[in-house]
Amino acid sequence: MTAAYIHDLGTAFRSVAAANRSRPALRYPDGRVVSYEELDRLSDQLAGALFEWGVRPGQVVGILSNKSTRAYASLLACLKAGVIYTNLDVTSPWTRLEKIVERCDPTLILYDDAEPTVLQGLEAQQRRAKALASPEVDDLLAGFEGEQVTRIEVTGADPAYVMFTSGSTGFPKGAVMSHGNVLNFIRWGQTTFGIGPDDVLTNVNPVYFDNSVFDVYVALFSGASICPIVADAMDGPKSIVKAVSDIGCTIWFSVPSFLVYLLTTKALEAGDFAAMRCIVFGGEGFPKPKLAKLYELYGSRTRLVNVYGPTECTCICSAYDIGAKDFTDMGALAPLGRIAPNFDYHIDPLEDEDPHYGELWLGGPNVGLGYYNDPERTAAAFVPHPKRAHYRTVMYRTGDLVRRDERGWLHFKGRADNQIKHMGYRIELEEIEAGLNSLPVVKEAAVVYQSDRGPAGRIIAYVAGDETVTQKDILAALSEVLPPYMLPKKVNVMESLPKNRNGKIDRVSLKGLA
Repeated sequence: MTAAYIHDLGTAFRSVAAANRSRPALRYPDGRVVSYEELDRLSDQLAGALFEWGVRPGQVVGILSNKSTRAYASLLACLKAGVIYTNLDVTSPWTRLEKIVERCDPTLILYDDAEPTVLQGLEAQQRRAKALASPEVDDLLAGFEGEQVTRIEVTGADPAYVMFTSGSTGFPKGAVMSHGNVLNFIRWGQTTFGIGPDDVLTNVNPVYFDNSVFDVYVALFSGASICPIVADAMDGPKSIVKAVSDIGCTIWFSVPSFLVYLLTTKALEAGDFAAMRCIVFGGEGFPKPKLAKLYELYGSRTRLVNVYGPTECTCICSAYDIGAKDFTDMGALAPLGRIAPNFDYHIDPLEDEDPHYGELWLGGPNVGLGYYNDPERTAAAFVPHPKRAHYRTVMYRTGDLVRRDERGWLHFKGRADNQIKHMGYRIELEEIEAGLNSLPVVKEAAVVYQSDRGPAGRIIAYVAGDETVTQKDILAALSEVLPPYMLPKKVNVMESLPKNRNGKIDRVSLKGLA
């Protein structure tokens, strides 16, 4: 971004592309390279085409992406056209995607590829939203010049995207982030990590996942390159490491679980990641023994950074550099550190006598606009600042419990509700229970999280059903309504679930059984 007055992402990208036209924007593991000029031209074409296809500013476009060039261009096209985009999870069954589509009511859905059940769902959805596959888009774009794009006035307060996360009612929540939110985040990322045109950022995160916001925006709005990695399409963990190393990636960002996977499969060696200057991780706690191994491999030449932040506050709000001092206590998670500049925060104490321990509330220009088409949950989570009585300032209640130490550093201490962070994903256990309760063979269900067994924790389900019901049957049926990362590790079938004195399912008792 070359001008301080730029207030929308479409204008910002045009400025960056103009300054870096011949430089690579996308660098694929198979050797394909897409320049900023090519990406800018394609996104201009798509922005104009969106208008021709009847999409108007403020409406929603859904993108089912496998990280094709067209998918990245579609995202940028929406920003240029003042359209809100939402990246949809290609691994989710249609029954879950349908809830998201129902919530955000997209005018158009663009997709690279999809499972047969999703294709059937998209076909049925044509009554409400046009769905276009990539070959259809190519045909429609033939002869459509970028100069035909209609310039739209977009402000920093306008929505840029909707990022869906797990919802406690069984209905996913769509966090709405504005152009201004993301521009502020980009500036923070550039400053914190010194990112410029010579950098190459990995994009191992799924694009429908919050962590990808860092990959895409901090790279493409700094003149840097992205290396798109689709893990399922690679030939095992070593091929992922080789691709990242061969392309010369300088910035890595993923959930700790992914790095733990590479460590436990022995895919990472000291000679790998020769160009890497920052390994960034966040979304869940990094088990200290595994973090120590990563530090042993790369800590002497690579900056390791633990980051924290909710989807509702534009991905990241703190960054803490790992050092040798962090391994004196192998039982504690690494600190979150201090909240980033231009953020405000408040600790809502659980007990009046301890103001340094409680639920973390976040404020400032990275706090999003609320949940899409969901005023009740927006009102519950986006609340007035408790110390700003004379004017309106909104804070986001994270639900995360933190402790502030004498240095002002924050330490994550758990959740205030029934939400977990598993494999980097924020999951409401109630959504899994809702999925289980939707199965005809299940009479009642409860789900607990076992966080003290293994690096990633385990989701354990308890269901009441007859003696013919098996774990295999339930997991097979549940996979039709929930994505893979939400499926329980184990399902215990019982005649009935224990109850407390209020007649509710006794989850404390079940946790003792896990």
